[in-house]
Amino acid sequence: MKYLLQVDFPYAGPWGIEMATAMQDLAASIATEKGLIWKIWTEDAASGRAGGVYLFQSREEAQAYLDMHAARLATFGIPEVRGMIFEVNEALSAIDRAPL
Repeated sequence: MKYLLQVDFPYAGPWGIEMATAMQDLAASIATEKGLIWKIWTEDAASGRAGGVYLFQSREEAQAYLDMHAARLATFGIPEVRGMIFEVNEALSAIDRAPL
């Protein structure tokens, strides 16, 4: 069973390519997280929110990452982090070409 973690939080930028440049080291660090299969980075400059959608091997690994990431973001001055963990229905997701 795989688990999807959805995270978002207030963010003032940078956006787009500037964000990609600024966050390269963080992305490399995230890539080494235990149980992480992949992450999709999300951003919406119009609403001032950023975050990501992650796929983890287990609920426990997703929760551990969420706890650590919320604490890390707090050190960046971002105290409000929304995170939700969902069990993935792999049979239905495969029909719709999910990258599982």
